[in-house]
Amino acid sequence: MIELYNTLTNQKESFKPIEEGKVRMYVCGPTVYNYIHIGNARSAVAFDTVRKYFEYRGYEVNYVSNFTDVDDKIIRAAKELEIEAPEVADRFIEAYYEDTEALHVKRPTHSPRVMENIQEIIQFIEVLIEKEYAYAVDGDVYYRTRKFQGYGKLSGISVDDLETGASNRLEEIENEKKEDPLDFALWKSAKRDEISWTSPWGEGRPGWHIECSVMATKYLGDTIDIHAGGHDLTFPHHENEIAQSEAKTGEPFAHYWMHNGFVNMENEKMSKSLGNVVLVNELRKAHDPQVLRFLLSTVHYRRPINYTEETIQEAKTNLTKIQTAYANAYHRLSDASASLEDDDRQLHLWDEMIGRFKQHMDDDFQAQNGITDVYEMVRMLNRYLDASEASQIVLQYAMNELTAIMAIFGIDLESAVDTELLDEEIEALIEERNQARSEKNFPRADEIRDILQEQGILLEDTPQGIRWKRKDSV
Repeated sequence: MIELYNTLTNQKESFKPIEEGKVRMYVCGPTVYNYIHIGNARSAVAFDTVRKYFEYRGYEVNYVSNFTDVDDKIIRAAKELEIEAPEVADRFIEAYYEDTEALHVKRPTHSPRVMENIQEIIQFIEVLIEKEYAYAVDGDVYYRTRKFQGYGKLSGISVDDLETGASNRLEEIENEKKEDPLDFALWKSAKRDEISWTSPWGEGRPGWHIECSVMATKYLGDTIDIHAGGHDLTFPHHENEIAQSEAKTGEPFAHYWMHNGFVNMENEKMSKSLGNVVLVNELRKAHDPQVLRFLLSTVHYRRPINYTEETIQEAKTNLTKIQTAYANAYHRLSDASASLEDDDRQLHLWDEMIGRFKQHMDDDFQAQNGITDVYEMVRMLNRYLDASEASQIVLQYAMNELTAIMAIFGIDLESAVDTELLDEEIEALIEERNQARSEKNFPRADEIRDILQEQGILLEDTPQGIRWKRKDSV
């Protein structure tokens, strides 16, 4: 059974889904005003790895991750770029997918945007007003923080301990409108030349926190299994989500809360003030995206990652060892025996190692322990390949298992195999084709011809016999 650390209870708990065999998972996505940095990528990769492990274990995952496409930062970027705010969002959503797909992050089941859910946001706020958890004043709408009795249960921060401006997105003019300094904005009245929508309270746009409550419940239901995001979102964003959602529905918002750790750059916390924020599209120019993914996905999701040239090179070395062992098994497969007496023992050893891998990953997705099990599998595979005889059954089983396991970490082992035929392999196929034709085994001769064509091999009849050349050398 999978256990995960629940930020809500500050302990590991057995995962019990709302619906058997299915996972409803919401992960806070980026504000799309610029290219994503490695910290953004860490969150995307961490929970993509969690998602893929659930799928590996047989769960069906409904994975929702939003785009914040209405925000002060986007409005500022639009003015600087002299384009409209939706154009800014479109541009950087496309860039986000380019970066994350290079890291083999699987697209969410749903990727909702704020601008596509304005009416649902308005309706959500109207219910909060009806229940007196929210109030309107001069075109703005605020949430009554003190009214929600459970406020602070996720972060452990008491309402009485909060200071004015704790929501991190307040302005002095707003403070004068609020009943309580701790109240936070659900709807903001429009400013001049800003994107806005018509609402019962006048022209305006949503506050930051409300969007995730609306989109999570719209796509996953009033109660979801897992809500996840960066550790920095625990307070106030996730705390405010709980307050809004549970006030509206009267039901628990999420059973499990997961938060990933930060990325440090050369042993220092990554921050704009230190000038050490690194964008993913820049890193992709300097390093293989698969190596970046390997580094990001093989550290336990709750621990910080220290990015240095040493750690990226170590990741490259370790990944290369895995890829090389897989490629060697691939090339050995064709000349291995159909079966050996030792097959059952070897398969049992593989099953034991896979069992240990599952045990480690079932324990709150302990990726660093899981990848250690993979290293042991690679050592065992290399020893087997060094033996005088190898079985196709064992090699195929090992390759299939390694492929499935490494896919959890976002690594495509099959792409690392150089499948281009060697000269001697081409000569052997041509000889086999000639033999098949002489024996009137035309189906096999045609099959070999197709194999050679797929590899770009051109055949030419000459008085001296069949000659060949590669298409790219013509």
